[in-house]
Amino acid sequence: MMLFPRAGLLATLASLLLTPLTLPPAWALDDEAQAAKEEGMRLYGIRRVDSAIPFLEQAAEEGDAEAMYYLGESNRRLVMGNMNQASLDWYYQAAQHGDPYSMLRLFDGGACELGDICPENGDDWPQEALELTLPQAQAGDPEAMAALYYIYFYVEDFDEEEALTWLNRAAEAGNAWAMNTLGKRVRNDENAYSSDTERLEAAEVWFRRAAEAGYAPGMNDLAVVLSHLGRYEDAWAWMLQASEAGHINGRQWVASCYIEPEAQGREMCQVEKQPAKGWAIMLARNEEVPGTSSERALRVYHDSLTPEQRTEGERMIDDWLGLEPPLSYFPEKFGP
Repeated sequence: MMLFPRAGLLATLASLLLTPLTLPPAWALDDEAQAAKEEGMRLYGIRRVDSAIPFLEQAAEEGDAEAMYYLGESNRRLVMGNMNQASLDWYYQAAQHGDPYSMLRLFDGGACELGDICPENGDDWPQEALELTLPQAQAGDPEAMAALYYIYFYVEDFDEEEALTWLNRAAEAGNAWAMNTLGKRVRNDENAYSSDTERLEAAEVWFRRAAEAGYAPGMNDLAVVLSHLGRYEDAWAWMLQASEAGHINGRQWVASCYIEPEAQGREMCQVEKQPAKGWAIMLARNEEVPGTSSERALRVYHDSLTPEQRTEGERMIDDWLGLEPPLSYFPEKFGP
C-alpha cells in the first residue's frame, strides 16, 4: 500500500498523541444514530464514500466501533487507498474500542513504528489484534474466527495453515463470508485440481453454502460458477436471487437478460425477452447507483430497444426503485 510521505505521516501520528481522544462508551445506538449508520453503510456499499462520512460520523460519535472503522476506510479511499490524518484518527479510535481490522490498518500505516501510536501493552498492533481476538474465537464467536484469517497473515510468526484453519472454523460456525472466501480460494486455485470442471464443482460447494445462508455475493458467485459448468437454469435462478438480495452485478445481469437474452454469452439468460422491463431495471439502477458503469450500460443498450420500448420502460421504473435490501457492491470489509 502506498502511504503518504514519511514526514507527513510523522506529523499526522504526532498530532494524534497531542490531541486527547474523548471516547464515549459503546452502547446500543438510538434510532436516529442507527438510521444514520445504515444510510452511511448503504452509501459506502455503492462506493459513495464522501457522502457516507457524515452519516457514519453520527454513529461513531455514539461509540459505534464499526462506524469508526468504516470512517477510517472511507477517508482512506478518498485518497486512493493512502493513509491520511482522518483515516488514522478513526482507525485509532476504533482500535481503542477493540476493532482488530483497525489494528491491522494501523500496522499498515506504520503507526507504532513511525509515530509511537502503539498498543497499551506493547509495540505490535497485529499481536494486539491476535491477543484480543483469539480468546473470542476460541469461545465460539464466528466473526472473531473470520478476523483471525487476516490476523495470522500479519503476525510475526506468519502461519498460513493456522489462518486457513480459522477460516474453515468460521465457515463451519455459520459465517457466510468465510464460506464464500473458501469458495474463491478453490475457484482461483488452478493447480490443485485435475480439470476445470473438478475445480469449479469444488468451489460450487462453498458458494452454495454461502448463497443458501443468504449471502448475496455467494449467490452471484454461485450463479457464475454454475453458468461455467453449463447448468444454466440453476445459474439463472441464483442470479435472480442475487438481484433480489441487492447485488449490483446480479441486478445488471437480470436487466441485460431481459433486453437481449439471445445475445452471445447469455446462455444463463433462461427468460423470455422483455426489453421494456430490462430498460426499467437499468434506469432504476442508474438512478440509485449513478456512475460510469450504469451510464455506460444505458448507452450500450439504448439502440437495442425501440423508442416505444424505452418509453414503456420509463413508465415501469418505479417498480424497481427503493427495493429492499438496497443495491450494493458488497465490498470486502478488509479489502485493498
